[in-house]
Amino acid sequence: MKPMLLCSAAMLALSAGSVAAQDLEIPVGEGAYNWDSYEAFAAKTDLSGQSLTIFGPWLAGEGEAFSNLVAYFDAATGAKTSYTGSDSMEQQIVIDAEAGSAPNIAVFPQPGLAGNMAKRGFLTPLPDGTGDWIRDNFAAGQSWVDLGTYEGQDGADHLYGFFFNVNVKSLVWYVPENFEDFGYEVPETMEEFKALMDQMVEDGETPLCVGLGSGGATGWPATDWVEDLMLRSYPPEVYDGWVTNEVKFDDPRVIEVIEDYGSFTRNDDYVAGKADDTAAIDFRDSPKGLFTSPPQCMMHRQASFIPAYFPEGTVLGEDANFFYFPAYASKDLGTPVLGAGTLFAITSPNDAAAAFIEFLETPFAHEFMMAKDGFLTPHLGADPVNYANDAQRGQGEILTNATTFRFDGSDLMPGGVGAGTFWTGMVDFSSGAKDAETVAHEIQQSWDALK
Repeated sequence: MKPMLLCSAAMLALSAGSVAAQDLEIPVGEGAYNWDSYEAFAAKTDLSGQSLTIFGPWLAGEGEAFSNLVAYFDAATGAKTSYTGSDSMEQQIVIDAEAGSAPNIAVFPQPGLAGNMAKRGFLTPLPDGTGDWIRDNFAAGQSWVDLGTYEGQDGADHLYGFFFNVNVKSLVWYVPENFEDFGYEVPETMEEFKALMDQMVEDGETPLCVGLGSGGATGWPATDWVEDLMLRSYPPEVYDGWVTNEVKFDDPRVIEVIEDYGSFTRNDDYVAGKADDTAAIDFRDSPKGLFTSPPQCMMHRQASFIPAYFPEGTVLGEDANFFYFPAYASKDLGTPVLGAGTLFAITSPNDAAAAFIEFLETPFAHEFMMAKDGFLTPHLGADPVNYANDAQRGQGEILTNATTFRFDGSDLMPGGVGAGTFWTGMVDFSSGAKDAETVAHEIQQSWDALK
């Protein structure tokens, strides 16, 4: 069956005339790609003679992988699409929009800039029905609609952003052999997680490695902790109000969550080294304690990218693994996930731009990219067998099991707060220099100063 499907895709490429069949990269993997969705899209979409320009942040391997996907869009539709990547995309897209020379589609690394551009009239709402499709086909679908909805120049809210490729931050990394040696089981609730930490201490082990150092960005790992705990302590509406400052930073609920973060990291029994010294440990070095003999720590909470800093030769699934940073069973808030991701927005509308958004709805588009390392999707119709490896597949399952997804809060706050006083305030708290109430009050003062 698979060879016939591949031939069908090649015939589409030839019939469209824009891309020769031999130029198309046939996806690799288990062969479960949803070619029916691709062929159905091709059958109803004719863009012969039309052009499409896409501008985004992906370079090198990521850019090449996306360009290969674009080739399939062109083969299906007859369009001629060009993708350009830039490491200064966020600055350049504003310049281009202001000059009236924006591409048809821009790929934004985070929602904040897209929201600002929507308010200035530089974005066009996505095609009618896109929001309903997202609600029906993405896990935690309303979350993705909320994240892509901004106030337009007309003062009304519209859906402008379609998320494609996300990452997960709500992960705890560990060494399976260490857990096996002590008979530890992966916790399924936050209550079990805290009980496990106490058991580790009782066994003479240290539960956590924590490192907040990151040069001029020191402190950001602590903000991720706080954001994750906020989603596990209060409904997502509170999180949303917090990142816009409708819920003040010195609100008692925020202070409570910062103190909860401290219950993990402000305890010398729980943290490798001294709790006061976490800001002096580079976040890239912090997971190394998992792999020493004997281990310096048993667990490390960090995002999906952290294996890049594991010892060379570490095999995920064998030498290291991860589990979902669990939610409080007592708070009954489901399974929230913190992460980040890229979103597609129309910056210069034409028929091809609208069609490309529709193309991104096909399971095929997601499955094609799932076979590339580093791509995750909340698309419920995309078969997880197509992920490049078991680690991606496991993270993808965490994503599709999410009841709520929220973007990194510090990225959504004004730069002077999210990438400023929030970072430094968490360093002050983590080092014991200031208590949670003082830190929260000072961060709120910095936010007030921006108004």
